[in-house]
Amino acid sequence: MLVLELIIGLVLLAAFLHFRYTKRKHQRINSLIDRHIEASEELKKTLAMGLYLRFKKESAEKPVNYSSIYLKGDPISFESFVADLMRTSRGGSIWVSPSSNDQGVDFEHTTGSGLYLGQVKCYEEDLPFDPIALIHSNMVKRDAVGGYVITTGSFTENARHYARGLNIELIDGVKLVEEWFAALRHSEEDINNLIDD
Repeated sequence: MLVLELIIGLVLLAAFLHFRYTKRKHQRINSLIDRHIEASEELKKTLAMGLYLRFKKESAEKPVNYSSIYLKGDPISFESFVADLMRTSRGGSIWVSPSSNDQGVDFEHTTGSGLYLGQVKCYEEDLPFDPIALIHSNMVKRDAVGGYVITTGSFTENARHYARGLNIELIDGVKLVEEWFAALRHSEEDINNLIDD
């Protein structure tokens, strides 16, 4: 009886060690893939363009028939998409403003540091300084500690210059993709923590 228990114990130990080895091997492979994806500027720019095409406002006069495999949204759903990314990647709580009468604030992000106000633009060109001025005005009125202006494109040099010193983070399409990756990593960590518990 003791020999049988010893054999069963050794088999269970071997199975556990094999499971841990396989899990660590997969984690190393996934880590290498993640680092490669994160390092690829071309991939980030392609994904930023894809986000623009996914959420851009379509012309009623020139409807486009997209492939059935494509995801399609609109600029309003883009606001919720971005707000969810920010909550997942940075923590805190998010409130998305109604689409009408938002006075230039698409979402409010509350963290341990305080209130941040965000404006989101599904934009194909470089964004001018106007959205930055609008979010800054709202920050002053609401006594917010910071703000975000987020776009699928980038920012003009005047916009970047205007934002200096205002505690407004400018997030272009490439940085937005990086936030998306961070949100996915956070979600994966949460799942792994649940599995490990």
